[in-house]
Amino acid sequence: MARKKRTVPEVNSSSTADMAFILLLFFLLTTSMDTDQGLARRLPEPPRPDQKKEDKDIKERNILQVFVNFNDQLMCGSDYVSVEQLRDKAKEFIANPYNDEKLPEKVAVEVPFFGTQMVTKFHVISLRCDRGTSYKAYIAVQNELVAAYNELRNELAQSKWQKNYADLNEEQQEAIREIYPQVISEAEPKKYGEKK
Repeated sequence: MARKKRTVPEVNSSSTADMAFILLLFFLLTTSMDTDQGLARRLPEPPRPDQKKEDKDIKERNILQVFVNFNDQLMCGSDYVSVEQLRDKAKEFIANPYNDEKLPEKVAVEVPFFGTQMVTKFHVISLRCDRGTSYKAYIAVQNELVAAYNELRNELAQSKWQKNYADLNEEQQEAIREIYPQVISEAEPKKYGEKK
């Protein structure tokens, strides 16, 4: 007697793709993505439509060259300095307190709350890094440069209003930013040397 082969019922797989999609969607919505944080920077105002495009020649005395090499050594101007010394060098460059001829030129500017002030309006801090520079050194240099501006602004706010810069209203902060505008120019990293 011949046995009859049993037929195995087929599994209905039409909903498998739907279930996979729902699981994928569930994991995408419930997992958290780590977001990178950048450096807080206030971008310059966009040029006005009626503003003429002009090439500005920047005098050499108005530029502070800051370079970090592949060994994380810091050169400010023509001197090797430590990261701790950079803040004071930058503050002296930005403020030019004694109107030194080797530091940025000062021009008279009418500033609200302050009247006519002599400011280093055209100064530029030019930051260049080697491709081999560590991220830690890059951030440390950035922090010191920004801290130099912050200290100068705080000192001015304390002398004028006996308050910290952060505690001032927007008009007062804008006036101080006119006296100490933050101008940090970053060049694209280049490969100057090899890390050993």
